[in-house]
Amino acid sequence: MTKKGFNKVVITFAAVVLIIMTVKAAKWAKNMPTVTALHKHTNRLIKESSPYLLQHAHNPVDWYPWGGEAFERAKKEDKPIFLSVGYSTCHWCHVMERESFENEQIAEIMNEHFISIKVDREQRPDVDQIYMNAVQLMTGSGGWPLSVFLTPDGKPFYGGTYFPPKDIYGRPGFERLLLSIADAWKNRRQELGDSAGKLSKFLESPTGRPEKKKLSPEMLRSAFDYFQDTFDAVNGGFGIAPKFPQPTNLSMLLCYWYRTGDEQALEMVEKTLDAMGEGGIYDHIGGGFHRYATDTQWLVPHFEKMLYDQALLGKVYLQAYQIT
Repeated sequence: MTKKGFNKVVITFAAVVLIIMTVKAAKWAKNMPTVTALHKHTNRLIKESSPYLLQHAHNPVDWYPWGGEAFERAKKEDKPIFLSVGYSTCHWCHVMERESFENEQIAEIMNEHFISIKVDREQRPDVDQIYMNAVQLMTGSGGWPLSVFLTPDGKPFYGGTYFPPKDIYGRPGFERLLLSIADAWKNRRQELGDSAGKLSKFLESPTGRPEKKKLSPEMLRSAFDYFQDTFDAVNGGFGIAPKFPQPTNLSMLLCYWYRTGDEQALEMVEKTLDAMGEGGIYDHIGGGFHRYATDTQWLVPHFEKMLYDQALLGKVYLQAYQIT
């Protein structure tokens, strides 16, 4: 066979192989299930770009992203809105998703009685701030996941943070809470509307904003007394578990020591910084501090690191080093 003839055979053979492979690939693609088909449920969040929202795209909950479509449907169907705000690295956000938002029975209640909206606080900090203020006014505290019930026009009337699926540890179960609010919406609508109206009016008024005051020795003393009362003399830190580093509070105590010479302020800071540095909240292998400890001894960390914590704690440790 000549070289020219050999080349023709090779080219023909390659063309036949390519055709066969193309036909087989087409058949495989036709029979291959889509990504959506691999999941039992897929909701509107599948079209979003936020990693946090995409994590919820296959919940049985009929989630909406924040926008006019959700509010229009709430008004049309005369249903209250359940607003859930979180972020992709939030531990308790994932716990509540696993326990409640992936629960078929709870999802059925949500889909029947509510219009559910999921918000990524890193994508919409403005929405998060508005409803966080509302929950803090209602409950005295806040956090994530942020769970708020709204009227169809967006006015909050009840809220909280993490809710377990069933009643436990003094917290109402999410399933029971959903049914209670659905009943109240049906039978005590005026009461809920009045509550929402008053709360929204207060949030919009000057009295709903923090009062501006001049810094005074009395205010500093009052803050010191509070930290003194809540200080954990055995383990360092303040209050009970979970324990957060609270670097700005430690900086305030160092400034108070510098201003007044009160040694107890410095002792509280030293005890806390030493305990954190020796405990599990500090990553002894990779460096840096985790967001908080789940126990009072700073031993068991919540495995999440925040950049702002590293920056502020670095400053506090440097200040304490310079002083001592």
